[in-house]
Parts: sequence; C-alpha cells; structure tokens
Amino acid sequence: MAEVYQMFTEYNDIISVDDVTKMLHLSKVTVYKLLQSGRIRTLKVGKKYIIPKKSVIDFLVA
Repeated sequence: MAEVYQMFTEYNDIISVDDVTKMLHLSKVTVYKLLQSGRIRTLKVGKKYIIPKKSVIDFLVA
C-alpha cells in the first residue's frame, strides 16, 4: 500500500475531480459516477466535491 501513496505524492491532500481523472486515467463522467455512488468517499459542498486523496487510495486498494 505504501507504493500507492508514493504514486500520488505530487497531489495535495484535498483533490479535485480533474485531479482524480488524471490520477486514475478515467473520464469525468466515470469519476462523477464513482463519487455519486459512494465508491470514492467525498464531501459535497454546494455543487463542489471535496475529495480527500486518501479516499482515492482507499478505492484503489479495496
């Protein structure tokens, strides 16, 4: 699991949808589906998603 953390060191602890698309090489539509389904944990404030980088890592190692 440590290697997954090292893969994303250039990203901040809180990331955007665009960051997730780059990290996982997925389309925005797919990322939004993952966020809306709860497979990647997030906090939604208004229309904006607040995504902890750890949520993406947890998604990958699950």
